[in-house]
Amino acid sequence: MSGGAPVRTGPVGTAVVGAGNISTQYLRNLTRFPDLKVLAIADLDVDRAAAAAAEYGIPASGSLAEILALPEVELVVNLTIPAAHADVALAAVRAGKHVYGEKPLALDPAAARTVLTEATANGLRVGNAPDTFLGAGLQSALRAVASGQIGTPVAATAAFQSPGPESWHPSPEFLFAHGAGPLFDMGPYYLTALISLLGPVSAVAATGHKARESRVIGSGPKAGTAFPVEVPTHVTALLEFQDGAGATTTFSFDSPLVRQSIEITGTEATLLVPDPNNFEGALRLRRAGAKEAEDIPTTGTTVGRGIGVLDMARALRTGAAHRASGELALHVLDVMTAIAASAQGAAFQDVPAWTEKLEALPEGWDPLEATL
Repeated sequence: MSGGAPVRTGPVGTAVVGAGNISTQYLRNLTRFPDLKVLAIADLDVDRAAAAAAEYGIPASGSLAEILALPEVELVVNLTIPAAHADVALAAVRAGKHVYGEKPLALDPAAARTVLTEATANGLRVGNAPDTFLGAGLQSALRAVASGQIGTPVAATAAFQSPGPESWHPSPEFLFAHGAGPLFDMGPYYLTALISLLGPVSAVAATGHKARESRVIGSGPKAGTAFPVEVPTHVTALLEFQDGAGATTTFSFDSPLVRQSIEITGTEATLLVPDPNNFEGALRLRRAGAKEAEDIPTTGTTVGRGIGVLDMARALRTGAAHRASGELALHVLDVMTAIAASAQGAAFQDVPAWTEKLEALPEGWDPLEATL
């Protein structure tokens, strides 16, 4: 690797940007992975960053500019809101840092491509959530499909349905703004899982609906406050995959019925896949002619969020490809953007080609083992 990042050895110096809701899940893990050394945390609210640093034993905190100036920081984990993802990623890349971000990679594919282009030009890597597909449940599903247990994949169904996050999230406004909604907030988990199992998407068709023009915050200090809904809150999409399979998908914040499910149908069996927003869960196989589904053992890590960061950090040292890559995230963003465009006109939309094949983690991959 050439460019702005020097070749180093040992644990990878890491900084976190964004001390909001999701950061606790990341920090709990990143600070205990021996192959990472969390050196700093930044936030627009520097007091909040300082509090997080104190809680997790992180030696430095402050503004984005301050942590980007630290020479020991090699990898920046970008946990800001979606509207800031591209700007923070570009700032990190221009400071000579590798960057791993929360989903989506950017609000639109053009901005995402700018991030990837600048990173490549500077010899830097980009990674991106979700990394749930690296957990035991979906990795075991990937191995089951790859080993032919369902025969040739033919079709899939995927559904995320809920009443919406405003009842429990103390600041849910951004989840109903441009760049979010059920498609862009929850879609990455389901689409990444489907792409890992069935390969790249070539075309989509979709419809979108909005149940209400405003929502009311149900918890926290802003409880009772109404806010506008800017995006469709129920999206249904058909997906065509490059290898010939098809899928029907639903992403909804309008459903009293809660459902998180994926089924992969093959010529020999149907695979019932666990919730792709989790790192574990039961994997079940219904063979042709069988009256009941059978449980399939799952193997792999269930540690949780941050394993994509760790896989990327280890890859920085070994030169291997990392799995939760910026290129995968761009393909997912291209798919979601095509779905959103189709939902406005109910016509098929082609998806820019992407040909990378995702490889499963080794079954014994252990995030708590020191390897560097």
